[in-house]
Amino acid sequence: MKKGFIVINAYTEASSELNQPKRLKSELEALGVSMEIVRNSPSILHKEGDFAVYADKDKYAARALEKRLRIFNRAEAIEICDDKMLTHLALDGFPMPETIPSLLCYTPSAPVSEALLGEVKDRLGFPVVVKECHGSLGKQVYLARNETELRALAERLKGVPHLYQKLIAESAGRDLRVIVIGGRAVAAMRRTSQTDFRSNAELGGIGEPFPLDREATDLSEAIARTLGLDYCGIDLLFGKDGYLMCEVNSNAFFGAIERVTRQNIAQAYAEHIYRKIYIENAK
Repeated sequence: MKKGFIVINAYTEASSELNQPKRLKSELEALGVSMEIVRNSPSILHKEGDFAVYADKDKYAARALEKRLRIFNRAEAIEICDDKMLTHLALDGFPMPETIPSLLCYTPSAPVSEALLGEVKDRLGFPVVVKECHGSLGKQVYLARNETELRALAERLKGVPHLYQKLIAESAGRDLRVIVIGGRAVAAMRRTSQTDFRSNAELGGIGEPFPLDREATDLSEAIARTLGLDYCGIDLLFGKDGYLMCEVNSNAFFGAIERVTRQNIAQAYAEHIYRKIYIENAK
């Protein structure tokens, strides 16, 4: 009997997060695989199955589970994508906005590094994007418009891993989300916000279908291949001289892009998993 399970966060209740595993479960069951959705807990390390889809960000549980069976995505890929600075370092050589890592502070009373603030101001200018290394849906991404705002953000985040990134002004409030499955770019959606420099749908961004051109396709597929991802959503910025990699999401929500493009992303991902586990492994 073909059998697998989908691991979701132990605490999530958001409908956008629950839609994803339900859709994927349905498409895998249509292929003849018995599927179960389970919340992350110590018991997942003892569950039986041919594979697991890991729809969580707990890197420790992912590493432990991967010792027992194949997981989608692989633990190392999830870990790299969940840390924006690790993603930036892993993709060295790809076109990206200029980025400066934060200096972690272990003494809460210590003042913010003047050397860091000076380098950010001189190299990146204002406005400057400030991102916590761990975050999703655009909620941990900020914009410092001047030195006063930069200093306040640096002070607030000095004990939190974060980075500073040059604002790509021509792409402010818009980006391109590309879904890559099994190494192939399968769908794209342009996201636009009229009220925010972030274009996330969860923050009011509006999605519309976008025809995949060769540049976006080649760049997205190369990124997914470099990071070893079975499935991902890659966010590209519209730079003056071409696309720039902004972020990579190893568990990108596909509800919005399915609605906008009318493409069955869940089915394509399910077929990739089935092919990897039951066809390629059987050879």
